[in-house]
Parts: sequence; structure tokens; C-alpha cells
Amino acid sequence: MDRAEFIEALHLIEKEKGIDKEIIFEAIEASLVSACKKNFGSNQNIKVVIDRETGNVACYAQREVVEEVMDEQNEIDLMAARILNPSYQIGDTVDLEVTPRDFGRVAAQTAKQVVVQKFREAEREILYNQYITKEREVVTAIVQRKERRNIIVQMGKIDAVLAANEQIPGEQYNFMDRIKVYVLEVKQTPKGPQIYVSRTHPELVKRLFEQEVPEVYDGTVEIKSIAREAGSRTKIAVYSKDENVDALGACVGQNGYRVNVIVNELGGEKIDVINWSEDPKEFIAAALSPSKVLAVAINEAEQSAKIVVPDHQLSLAIGKEGQNARLSAKLTGWRIDIKSETQARETNFLTEDPVEETEDAAEEMTEIMEDGAEAVETEAAEEIAVEETQEEA
Repeated sequence: MDRAEFIEALHLIEKEKGIDKEIIFEAIEASLVSACKKNFGSNQNIKVVIDRETGNVACYAQREVVEEVMDEQNEIDLMAARILNPSYQIGDTVDLEVTPRDFGRVAAQTAKQVVVQKFREAEREILYNQYITKEREVVTAIVQRKERRNIIVQMGKIDAVLAANEQIPGEQYNFMDRIKVYVLEVKQTPKGPQIYVSRTHPELVKRLFEQEVPEVYDGTVEIKSIAREAGSRTKIAVYSKDENVDALGACVGQNGYRVNVIVNELGGEKIDVINWSEDPKEFIAAALSPSKVLAVAINEAEQSAKIVVPDHQLSLAIGKEGQNARLSAKLTGWRIDIKSETQARETNFLTEDPVEETEDAAEEMTEIMEDGAEAVETEAAEEIAVEETQEEA
């Protein structure tokens, strides 16, 4: 390749790869300086200049103009300097051309190595810039292989790591399976971008709702909080900014279609969608769904709540291995203590705090529990009526 072709090649690189040719010129010059020092000694100040128009390469030994030379490799006296140029003064730098005879061959080899290296760096930078924008987003990835306990998935032009602790327990990942993953982090490394993804992160559920529910995507329905035990159950609290939009209905969809799409994507993980409320009592009662709640007493100072549920729904409220109560507490941010109606009456549960142990409080608890029991009976009757209507239809 002659010099003209070299310059033309750099123009093409700049256009196609987006690499500034000036960066390549500077990198080649720096590499050639190292090559020159092998010939002239590492103690000398060497400068290499490539003509940006013609591609000509010149090597210069730099000398400082001094009155008395102490270092012949780096200094030149004033009289000798003025022979080259009468305008030189003490302290100026003189460039003496010392281009070796075979410097063109060395320059060509160095240029090739530098250009290849810049290609790699540019490609890594382009990939990094492309995927850093996907951080904290959900993308579709294709399962490629298993490395120890990690799963390697393909995201476009690059592979990502689904670590063992970010995999849904019990989920199987087969070659070429398409799965949705949450991008945890994109790191820049000497070998290129390293991407870490997750299937267990609570934000995965939120992003899936944004993809599936237009009202969540446009901000009409806001997801206030999420509590998740990946592979088993998720609770999500939603709130509508528009009084004409039913937040819960929008997320669930007709006949549960929208939420079922997300459930299927997560391998059958159960999802409870509840309405968020500013009133802690209402919010906590809703969070314990599907269990009915008869009464709620809260202690704001301790951020704790006492819950009373029907006798036959105590196990439902607590959940298998305490899961429902645990997720409800995580969702609301309140510590929750649950008792059945009978247990609450026997232990004076809602009024065991000395501050609240009054006749009025006891009467209020009785009224609440009676009203709650009546409400449960009414709801049950309504559900039976709906079922009978559906059967008749």
C-alpha cells in the first residue's frame, strides 16, 4: 500500500467505523517513536510526524538549545543551532531529521498494528455505547449454553451472563429458548462489554407490565411497589392517576389476559395485583389478598400493624410457609401480625396495648369485627350469586 492509498484508507475508516483519523495518526506516531528509540537509544527525545495530506513519515531527534552542551543526545549549543536557523534562542528546541533508511517498512508494519488495534477498541466502544442504554431495561435474549452454573444468553451481537443467583428456581433453560431478561449492569472491560442480566429482579415484573399494559407505559397507572419471591409469587401495588381508569382492571386485563401473558413469561409465577391506597389500613388489608380482613390496627411509631381475619382464612392470610404475610409486609413496608377472629377475641388482640385498653376501644373492635364478618358474608353471597348466574347462562 502506497502513501496515497494509506491516506484514502484512513478516510474510509473514519467514515465507516466512526474512528477519527486524527486519533489513528497520533497513535501511529506514538508507536513509531518507540520504534525509533530502539535505533537511536531510549534516552533521546524523538518525535515522529506523519504528513496528513501526503502520508510521508519523518523522524526527528529533538535538541534543546543551550550555551554549554552537557548531554549530547538531547542538547545543542547556540552556535550550532543558529547555523540551522539564525532565529534560535537559548531554551528553544531544534528538530534534527534522523529518519532511518528502512523507516517506511517499519512505519507500514506499525500502522497496520495500530489500525487493527483501533478497530478493536472502536468496536468495543460502539458495543458498549449501544448496550449501556439498555441497562435497567428488559430485553429478549436467546439461550446459548451453560457454563458451570451460569447461563450464557445472546443479546444481539453480544453474549450476556445470567448468573445462578439471578435464575428463577426450578426454571429450565434450553438451547435457543427465547426469554425476557432484566439488564442489571453493563461493564466496560479490556475484552469488550460484559453484560449481567437477571430473571429474579422485581424490576423485571415492572418492565413486563410496562410492555404489556399501555396505561402503565404512558404513566396513567403507576406501579407503587413490588414484592417478589421469584418463581413462586409476586405482589404488585398499582394506583391510577386518572379517576376514570381502574388501575387493577387495566393491569389484569379482560378475563385476566394481560396479567396471564406476564405469568406465562415467568413460568407460571403467581401475580397478585392490588390497589394502592394512601390509607395504611386499606393498603395493608388489600395487600393480604386473597384473604379477607376484618380489622386493622396500626402503630405508626413502630410501623407495625395488627390484623384480624376470619377463622377459616387464617392459613390463607399467612400463606404457605408464611409467604403471603411476608410478601404483604415487604409490599407495604409495615410489620404485620395476623390473628384469627377467635384468637383476637380470646387474647384481646387489638386492645392489648395499655394505651388502647378502654371500653370504647373494645366496643369499637367488636363493631369492626361484626361489620367485617357481615361484609365477608355479603361478599360470599354475591360471589355465589354470580356463579349461579353464570351456570344458568
